Amino acid sequence: MSIQAQWVTTALGFDGYRITQHRGVVRGITVRSRNVIMNVGAWVQTLFGGNITLYTELCEHARQEAFDLMRQHAAAVGANAVVSMRYDANDVAPGVTEVLAYGTAVVIERIPEQAADSSPTVQTRP
Repeated sequence: MSIQAQWVTTALGFDGYRITQHRGVVRGITVRSRNVIMNVGAWVQTLFGGNITLYTELCEHARQEAFDLMRQHAAAVGANAVVSMRYDANDVAPGVTEVLAYGTAVVIERIPEQAADSSPTVQTRP
């Protein structure tokens, strides 16, 4: 089980909601490597220029996996949202990259709307 992606933000909070509890830093980590077939395919793509889709797909898959793991970690600590979310990536070895998604797990609740005063406001001149 994980929190929904809509409740993850790079901002410090969500409009119309207040943070009631901080549950700490949460993270999702994945380590990915390229394979020989992918490297050959990517090398061919570099001959034609433009987007190297094989590497783009590898990077996107790694980011999504780290993001999903972070959301699972947030749910495991009792959060219903993550604020200040960030990504980081580091080379672990040649051709091997760690992708990290991290943020602050929080519990949020909707701020009740103020009851509108139904009586009209009339300003008079003295």
